[in-house]
Amino acid sequence: MKREIIPLSKDDYSSTQSKLELKMSSDDATDTSSEDTNSEVRENWGGRMEFLLACIGYSVGLGNVWRFGYLCAKSGGGAFLIPYFINLLIVAIPLMYMEFSVGQFTQRGPIGAMSRICPLFKGTGIATVVLSFFLTTYYIVIIAWDLYFLFSSIGKEVRWQGCNNSWNTIDCWDGSLDPSLKTSNDSRSPTEEFFRFKILNQSSSFEDFGLPKIDLLLLVILGWILVYFCIWKGVKSTGKVVYVTAIFPYLVLIIILVRGVTLDGSIEGLKYFLIPKWGDLLKPSVWANAAIQNFNSIGVTFGGLISMSSYNKRSNKILGNVIAISIVDAFTSLICGSTVFSVLGYIAKTQSKSVDDVIESGPGLIFMVLPEAIRNMTLSPLWGILFFTMIFMLGIDSQFTMVETVVTTIEDEFHMKVKKYFKKREILVLIVCVFTFFFSLPNICPGGIYYFTIVDFFSAGVSLFYIAFFEIIAIVWIYGANRLAKNVFLMTGSKPAKYFIVCWYVISPLFITIIWLFNWIRYEPIKYGSYEFPAGAQIFGWCIALVSILAVPLGAIHTYVKSPGKTVAEKFFTSLKPTILDIDQAPNEYITNKVGNRADFIKRNDTLAEIVEF
Repeated sequence: MKREIIPLSKDDYSSTQSKLELKMSSDDATDTSSEDTNSEVRENWGGRMEFLLACIGYSVGLGNVWRFGYLCAKSGGGAFLIPYFINLLIVAIPLMYMEFSVGQFTQRGPIGAMSRICPLFKGTGIATVVLSFFLTTYYIVIIAWDLYFLFSSIGKEVRWQGCNNSWNTIDCWDGSLDPSLKTSNDSRSPTEEFFRFKILNQSSSFEDFGLPKIDLLLLVILGWILVYFCIWKGVKSTGKVVYVTAIFPYLVLIIILVRGVTLDGSIEGLKYFLIPKWGDLLKPSVWANAAIQNFNSIGVTFGGLISMSSYNKRSNKILGNVIAISIVDAFTSLICGSTVFSVLGYIAKTQSKSVDDVIESGPGLIFMVLPEAIRNMTLSPLWGILFFTMIFMLGIDSQFTMVETVVTTIEDEFHMKVKKYFKKREILVLIVCVFTFFFSLPNICPGGIYYFTIVDFFSAGVSLFYIAFFEIIAIVWIYGANRLAKNVFLMTGSKPAKYFIVCWYVISPLFITIIWLFNWIRYEPIKYGSYEFPAGAQIFGWCIALVSILAVPLGAIHTYVKSPGKTVAEKFFTSLKPTILDIDQAPNEYITNKVGNRADFIKRNDTLAEIVEF
């Protein structure tokens, strides 16, 4: 019988707990891939701080800036913080702990990890990678828009100043004149026209799509070049980059916050953001928004957490990282919300409007509302450079982590073919970046903003809770939460608290199911502002969603067909069995406290010694 042994590393061997080699995929295993029997030692992070900063950079992203404050204001103000933190405690943190544990234990990316934990549901791993892939195709475009604004901030004044530019229309109104002189009730700010007509060259509808805009094309290429050099050497290069990309945004954020709270009208914005509207707590939509914010912010079910933790040494303490990342993410959301709404209060004051009239969500908040405040500030180029540099750092961090998730998956699942055809990791990363680049091109056409909106909504928003539900079913109810807890004990010497076991088994899946059902009940066709998408665009969006949704049943069918067994029931139950054995299943000779015993075991079982790292 052929066995692959994945022992603890040298560093893990100092643990006072029993030393256990983990037996992988014997002859009757359901995962029959031959790509798995490579003898390469998996690369590790340079230290705990690198891993922690990488996860913070991945979790803390653009969603903290454009989504949290908007959802908070529209969902009861300060009252929104109650369901937000409840959801963080009973869903987001337990699921982050679960994904970190699975990645660190299996030492594989999302697909490889789920194939070992529960082969029948390996499709959930595929679905998470699909989500990350779709996100990379349009996240890079956000970075390109940001770079456009950043370069447009360099000079004596920002380029989106005034209404006398070649791209402006008769509806442009910069607020410097008497309000009665507006040309129409649909007047637009100089910033909005700069974004819509100069940067996007926005068409009037999805059908009027056009060709890629050259200047945006060059910026997208620049963005991909930067992403490539962030990850081309693996976690060793990524671990160094995150010291800058994860820390620098906080310095800028604090500077902008200090400036924001000193602006005239900022207090009104902060009141709108923080004063609770208690009656809104009775609305199901408030709780759904809290869940959506946590999932998108923390990055649960997107595959990134499993991928990054798979590069940890097995002795790495998990709970401390989970708590640290959660606290930093929640703190960042509060700081971003305070910064954004202090500026929105200033905008409302200068335009003689209410905060509710000037607030927007998504890219509009970053690229139309906040730049409008920047252009009216003293030393506007300086504030523009600081703000858009911060946005760039937040975006690039999340982008290269999602690309790394895709690369890790390819390396894990097709290792031998990768080594044969690509020779070096750098070539594989280049091919992934180039391939994804072509999928990002529709976003920079005149009709690209409509395409962007469809992909953003359907790629993650529709299937997110669906994937999370089946991931929990596979890991917690089939593989077993108590078994996973023993795996954590094996690696770290300490078991997860009973609180996490209860959340994994009952509270988290129940909460996700309720939110998932509510989202379906309240589903409405997608819109971009007041623009209603045609039926063809809606169908296209559902096709995008189905790519990740169908991955789960198709993965199950593939596993079932490949599983050994003579009867339907036998094949089904075989496909549920994990292909990685834990302490409950391992025979006594797998447990040893001496390296010599391990060598004897390898010799007796005719196992390749080079597979084992001493």
